[in-house]
Amino acid sequence: MSSLIIFGLLVALMLTGMPISIALGMTVLTFIYTMTNVPTESVALKLFTGIDNFEIMAIPFFILAGNFLTHGGVARRMINFATSMVGHWYGGLGLAGVMACALFAAVSGSSPATVIAIGSIMMPAMVKQGFPKRFGAGVITTSGALGILIPPSIVMVIYCVATGGSVALDPSGARVSSASVGQMFMAGVIPGLMLAMLLGVTTFYRAWKYDYPRLPRASWTERLVAFQKCMWGLLLILIVLGGIYAGLFTPTEAAAISAVYAFIIAVFVYKDMGLRDVPRVLLGSANMSAMILYIITNAVLFSFLMANENIPQQIANWITSVGVDWIMFLLIVNVLLLIAGNVMEASSIVLIMAPILFPVAVKLGIHPVHLGILMVVNMEVGMCHPPVGLNLYVASGIAKMGITELTIAVWPWLLTMLMFLVAVTYIPEISLWLPRTLGML
Repeated sequence: MSSLIIFGLLVALMLTGMPISIALGMTVLTFIYTMTNVPTESVALKLFTGIDNFEIMAIPFFILAGNFLTHGGVARRMINFATSMVGHWYGGLGLAGVMACALFAAVSGSSPATVIAIGSIMMPAMVKQGFPKRFGAGVITTSGALGILIPPSIVMVIYCVATGGSVALDPSGARVSSASVGQMFMAGVIPGLMLAMLLGVTTFYRAWKYDYPRLPRASWTERLVAFQKCMWGLLLILIVLGGIYAGLFTPTEAAAISAVYAFIIAVFVYKDMGLRDVPRVLLGSANMSAMILYIITNAVLFSFLMANENIPQQIANWITSVGVDWIMFLLIVNVLLLIAGNVMEASSIVLIMAPILFPVAVKLGIHPVHLGILMVVNMEVGMCHPPVGLNLYVASGIAKMGITELTIAVWPWLLTMLMFLVAVTYIPEISLWLPRTLGML
């Protein structure tokens, strides 16, 4: 009954058009003040301690690094390198767009930032070369979603924060801790590369089928020059992932280092930004960080309410008692997350659903890292379809296309993403092999 009241109140508030973050907070406070004896002091204490988390600090730093790279010319150099490598194949600029999105995703951590950085350059260039606008928009909208799967990823950090305080018991009754940010980052490498390859195959097939333009083959000298120009941006991948794996610094420290490094290469190495542009980037990053952290703050209260009412454990016990196995459970999770993607953005979904699904998944023997990657891939799909797909709105503004037309344009790549989601769901080793091989699991 408590679950029905809580979720019913949350949905009712959201249907009024209230922002999700405020709806979460109002739901928690209304339920606590009217139906429990929880003292107000404990709510205030939880509100403070819930965001007093070292891992949360990674989010504003990754956002800042991504903004420096977006405005600092790194994306343009990555596009030139990708074009020199694959531009002579069928749909050369489209393939270069996929490759550039994958490269930029490995330094930004944000899907909308990837779409903006790559799409603002690639889409006009593809139209100018003779590609249909729908083709270019479909490629960039879906490939931009790699920004949250290829590490570093802000959504992965949010998943770890959301499940950090959860209590979970495996089938044998042993306590299982949540995934760490480092484990999630390493787990995202193989799925990210696989999805980039599959999106590239889809792009190549459609370009071959409709005989879209190809660029002249670049010489190895031109490729080497293009690589040298984008090398400073690519080094950030090595710094973040290499530093975390080598144990030189934590993911949060890596985020801070990446922000400083991105500032240096944007202002002093590439010199595409002046010092007078830095305050504008700082302000934009602060606005985006404040929005995400405000959602996290209210989601922490929501998780506190869930734990106080023992709802996740009750759901886990009920699911195991009715005989639902891990295969059926993951199918239900996918359907639930895909439906949620129609009405909420990625951060809110993860913050609300992860603390509820985590104990149930562990009870059924599902690894926390596997569940995390599964949720991230679902969030990618949600970013590419209406009505709240963030990548759609960003790409719509760049391509000057309506949402309906853009939705039709992305369907071949969206279908590829859904097929990949099935593979990630039922082949756990796609997510677990690399971190296990590196001794992180």
